[in-house]
Amino acid sequence: MSQSFDVLIVGAGAAGMMCAIEAGRRGRRVLVVDHARAPGEKIRISGGGRCNFTNLEGDRIERFLGENPRFAASALKRFGPQDFIARVDRAGIAWHEKTLGQLFCDDSAKQIIRMLTDAMRTAGVTLKLGVAIDAVEPDADGWRAVLGDGSPIRAASLVVASGGKSIPRMGATGWAYDLARRFDIRVTDTRPALVPLTFEPGFLEQHAGLAGVAVEATAKTSRASFREALLFTHRGLSGPAILQISSYWREGEAVELALAPDAKVFETLKAAKEANGKQAVQTALGQIVPRRLADAVLAREGLEPRKLAELPDKALRSLDAAINGWSVKPVGSEGYRTAEVTLGGVDTAALDQQTMQARSVPGLFFVGEAVDITGWLGGYNFQWAWSSGWVAGQAC
Repeated sequence: MSQSFDVLIVGAGAAGMMCAIEAGRRGRRVLVVDHARAPGEKIRISGGGRCNFTNLEGDRIERFLGENPRFAASALKRFGPQDFIARVDRAGIAWHEKTLGQLFCDDSAKQIIRMLTDAMRTAGVTLKLGVAIDAVEPDADGWRAVLGDGSPIRAASLVVASGGKSIPRMGATGWAYDLARRFDIRVTDTRPALVPLTFEPGFLEQHAGLAGVAVEATAKTSRASFREALLFTHRGLSGPAILQISSYWREGEAVELALAPDAKVFETLKAAKEANGKQAVQTALGQIVPRRLADAVLAREGLEPRKLAELPDKALRSLDAAINGWSVKPVGSEGYRTAEVTLGGVDTAALDQQTMQARSVPGLFFVGEAVDITGWLGGYNFQWAWSSGWVAGQAC
């Protein structure tokens, strides 16, 4: 015999659980299924285990990407950062602002998961873990599904909250996109986002000694600029500045880096030269950037360690450009393996922004990362998950 529900939600992540809570509170009979053995796995690992659960400016549309980022405006307005913060406060979860409006739990990301699962339980939601969807088809009354354990399910509404392709080791797949295409719902091009960038072997060999060096930097393309931490790695460049710019970078493009954005490198070196020409250039440069980076810049510019007095102004200007006008050309990214999110997804033109329901398929909803809305690093993607899940939960 089939079990009957009003709502079947595929995915027990941030968006799926939020949707389940809201639908359950409306008296809907809700089943949430996920192939993972625990709910909220991405929540658990986020923010170094403390979950960057939202951003104080998480409703700013200009900090979202997609073919039509303004699609997100309605959901973010109806359930914004302060609404989620209020729930965190009611749950007694202590939190702090780390930087740039980013909010983290003082203790553990597991507190957010517990808050959500407790709320689902109170709302009467049924949660079934460790089981996938083997088949799902529309019928006259809504949807028929068969779970991986053979259980037949009927539901009036189907909510796809299964995420994107990022972090496949946690079971991420393109299932949401495949389902959308079955119903002729367009899926925009997808690619890894918020991901480290990689470089050709020559670059890696030249900069191998810098692995582990971190600086505050500006990373810029023709479309965006970010000033945050940058980290040299064995595979290329990472850190928040690089993760941010990766969402805007495209293959074949250069990224311009300023590795000491507050420093006037030429003026500082010239003043040091005039004050003490006997000072080694690597020593003077090492007071502007980390010494290992200073040595690498000198080597890249073909300048042997020497006294400042021996360097003409032209050489000092070259060092200035090498530090604050360094143009690098990545060959790719680390891919979905380490990407925090997927850029692209179910076309927002196919969805109703008030409900997240597919315009051409009544009773079919898409929420969270599966949709072509991607936020900046720093809690924006979680806020989109909460907001889109909340909106769908009012309508499914």
